Amino acid sequence: MKLSQYKYNLPTELIAKHPKASRDESRLMVLDRKTETIEHKVFKDIINYFDDKDVMVFNNTKVFPARLHGNKEKTGAEIEVFLLRELNREQRLWDVLVDPARKIRIGNKLYFGEDDILVAEVIDNTTSRGRTLRFLFDGEYEEFKKTLYSLGETPLPKFIQREVEPEDKERYQTIFAKHEGAVAAPTAGMHFSRELLKRLEIKGIDFSYITLHVGLGNFRQVEVEDLTKHKMDSERIEILEEACKIVNSARDNKHQVCAVGTTTMRTLESSVSTLGHLKPFVGWTNKFLFPPHEFSVPTSMVSNFHLPVSTLLMMVSAFAGYDFLMKAYKLAIKEKYRFGTYGDAMLIL
Repeated sequence: MKLSQYKYNLPTELIAKHPKASRDESRLMVLDRKTETIEHKVFKDIINYFDDKDVMVFNNTKVFPARLHGNKEKTGAEIEVFLLRELNREQRLWDVLVDPARKIRIGNKLYFGEDDILVAEVIDNTTSRGRTLRFLFDGEYEEFKKTLYSLGETPLPKFIQREVEPEDKERYQTIFAKHEGAVAAPTAGMHFSRELLKRLEIKGIDFSYITLHVGLGNFRQVEVEDLTKHKMDSERIEILEEACKIVNSARDNKHQVCAVGTTTMRTLESSVSTLGHLKPFVGWTNKFLFPPHEFSVPTSMVSNFHLPVSTLLMMVSAFAGYDFLMKAYKLAIKEKYRFGTYGDAMLIL
């Protein structure tokens, strides 16, 4: 597969800038791979496609307020710092991206908040855009973390092109978010409301939870025409024994296993036995799924509508089939479905 095969014309007005008033009221396009038919539904209708003992697998990562706005010492130049991951708790070391990167050098100090309540020192250049910062803070760790997060804002993707609003704090998060560590939300999961989860539970659908801490690799541009040459950023995943039992039991008994979102799909396909069973694993994955790929674990998936030439679009095309998916996207544009993080959803059976 080539990068150019994933270019399509997406009108900018179809990129959703705000979430729907109710999580489960988004539109839902249902793709049936066997019959190659497409239906148009509302997200809460998803319950009609699952039966007793089917399993839905969710990513329970939690987004933290990763975007900080600060100023450089002496010049006062405005600097945006995007927290990626904590490297060392005791030393307050963080792996970050800075923008504009060219203005920052090792040894520079950055100031954040009113009265410069937080100061950071640049101690390493890890990549062209990446840096390691040491936050200079005398108090206890919990106090430091509280200060850091109070200064941070919800890290909405840049393509949404608007200021962060108070509602984003809750809505750019799934209702089952539990383990903090993501800088981007697992967006397919954001369509599930408490009411819908309750109804699914009453119908007998089982839930399994894995964790993948979503990094910025999700939005990193693919810069090679030959997709086999693209390297995904590594992201931390956790698949516990309990999650494996639920998934493997469903598979062995011929029930559906639905991966809710591309991050869940990537996690499930990162730790599989030769018999196609999900195996417990805690560590890192940089798995890049694109056609052709034989999926071992999920039998269905939920996904949002992804932007052109994104790795997320490539992954979904591997599951749905490239031609069928591109036909569905063409229809989605014609029917004015909403694209991106706060957009509508797709169920692929």
